[in-house]
Amino acid sequence: MKEILELLESNSKLTENDIAIMLSMDVEEVRSKIKELENNKTILKYITLVNWEKVGEEKVSAMIEVRTTPQRDVGFDSVAERIYRFPEVRSVRLLSGTYDLGVFIEGRTMREVSHFVATKLSTIEGVVSTTTHFVLKTYKQDGVIIEDDEEDRRLVVSP
Repeated sequence: MKEILELLESNSKLTENDIAIMLSMDVEEVRSKIKELENNKTILKYITLVNWEKVGEEKVSAMIEVRTTPQRDVGFDSVAERIYRFPEVRSVRLLSGTYDLGVFIEGRTMREVSHFVATKLSTIEGVVSTTTHFVLKTYKQDGVIIEDDEEDRRLVVSP
């Protein structure tokens, strides 16, 4: 199953037939394993990574470091759940170090992101402080280089 997951993670457009050929498996076996992985929520979603700038769509992304007070019996989970329920939130991660949670959000404008932090995030019980970092440029996301304009710099070798 690990091989199927690795293939789908690198290219979610692969068909069951493609995977079966690549792994020398029966198509029905691949189909069954993928269905099982979807049902037990190992495969959560198939994602398309879009460079929105190419279509003239501007979005503002920010990473917000959040310091919280852990709650008895649930630790950070309760605060994290309240945060990840907001539609603006793209991901929430528990961190080691100075801050407890890393919250990644997306909005249409800097003002919209700032409004989210001021009125929704910082008002949650248990949130002690936040530090917002606006994303200025994304070079690589989910293992994909966004703008790969690198030319082949190898020297030409001729006989």
